[in-house]
Amino acid sequence: MEFHSILYAGEEGRPREEAREAPSCFADLNLGQVVDAIAAGKEEYDLKPFFYTHLRDADTIRFRHEVMQDLEDESLLEDIRAFAQRMTRVRRYLGLAEKLEFRNHKEGWFLEAARLYCEAVTGLASSLDRAHFRSRGLRAFHAYLTEYVRSDGFVALATDARETKDQLGAVEYCVAINGLRVRVTRYDGEADYSEEVERAFEKFRQGEVKDYRRALTVAAGMNYVEAQILDGVERLFPDAFASLHRFCDRHNPFLDDGIRTFDREIQFYVAYLEFIARFKQAGLRFCYPQISETKEVYSYGCFDIALANRLVASGAPIVCNDFFLRSKERVFVVSGPNQGGKTTFARTFGQLHYLASLGCPVPGSEARLALYDRLLTHFEREEDIRSLRGKLQDDLARIHAILEEASSDSILVINEIFSSTTLQDAVFLSKEIMARIVELDCLCVWVTFVDEMATFSEKTVSMVSTVVPENPAVRTYKIVRKPADGLAYALSIAEKHRVTYEHIMERIRP
Repeated sequence: MEFHSILYAGEEGRPREEAREAPSCFADLNLGQVVDAIAAGKEEYDLKPFFYTHLRDADTIRFRHEVMQDLEDESLLEDIRAFAQRMTRVRRYLGLAEKLEFRNHKEGWFLEAARLYCEAVTGLASSLDRAHFRSRGLRAFHAYLTEYVRSDGFVALATDARETKDQLGAVEYCVAINGLRVRVTRYDGEADYSEEVERAFEKFRQGEVKDYRRALTVAAGMNYVEAQILDGVERLFPDAFASLHRFCDRHNPFLDDGIRTFDREIQFYVAYLEFIARFKQAGLRFCYPQISETKEVYSYGCFDIALANRLVASGAPIVCNDFFLRSKERVFVVSGPNQGGKTTFARTFGQLHYLASLGCPVPGSEARLALYDRLLTHFEREEDIRSLRGKLQDDLARIHAILEEASSDSILVINEIFSSTTLQDAVFLSKEIMARIVELDCLCVWVTFVDEMATFSEKTVSMVSTVVPENPAVRTYKIVRKPADGLAYALSIAEKHRVTYEHIMERIRP
């Protein structure tokens, strides 16, 4: 029996090569910050490639949902953590054995690694025997693990490791040091000097006093003298050390590919669940989204997970929003006053779809999200004089490349394009681009000050960032479905020409 993956339902769905570069949308959607936070402290597992590869079929997404839901059982998650901790020590011991110089020392650490590996595997098998889980992934791995621990190879490994350890544990010897001479002999009932020393100083004991002893760290290395002593012990007990040599020759390497794959891949789930736990403790909700093969999508109570990751630490409030697209609706046109949460809403839409495509729970109480082939973003860039082209030309070049790459199954997130040109030119160019997006029939969020885009066609939906009615200068950061009010560009013009109320009052003050 073979075990291929806890991330993919079958070997055929697994990518041939792991992605080593983050997708192009990561920077604009702040997903790089999210993945960095998820993978922090788990560098040994090299988890980032798993988060760089989105899934394109609903069944694999559901496969991951099942595993994730099983691991929400805290007792099962603790069993997985215990297994992972043992496997971390196994890798550390094997790495140490590779670096050490003296044979007996190397083989001693190799034996310890093998013994701990057997404990980790049998411990996990016992835990899964007791646990309750329903996912296809864990059931397949449990079946594989059960067969593996009963296999002749593993039984021989565990038996040989135990017997070799017992033989070495029975070795008793004495070391006599006289100046520069060291003599190794068999132990023959000689007195324990530590007991004699304690008896000699017993008369000075004055009851309970402060303990000034300090625990000494045990060095993994071995110097030349210690190695010579160990060689002397081997000459005294050749059978025990011959058993050690045979064990290492017979069982190197001993790590099973299926176990090693599971050990790494299961951390994808563990790391994400640990990451979102801090949000749940703050009262925020996550859900397993329905995966829609149509363009009708929705989410209730969603939020920007990258922004929330920064705010939760400080205890700042996090504003949640809702959205939905029905029937022929395809494009959110988001307008409203500056600093009102429009870009955050656009990022949220992109983040939700990307996280859903990984098979992860997403921010919100309920969601239905779409499968996509590409998630393409166009956010403002600072003008780069090295490119020898202006900001408008750069905007046009990048949006042209995006439209060339996009298909009807793509998702576009566009933020504040053409802000460097006149309103008349911005309206003209925006209409040309919107016509192409509508023709593609893809999902899109477009943050813009050009209100005309909101009523471009039956496929466009107007979303507006709101303010406190009694004090329009105060943003609520709520984004709602309502007709564009035409105030966003007026405010930006006023700010550009310094004729807002604040600017005017500043100039007329004595």
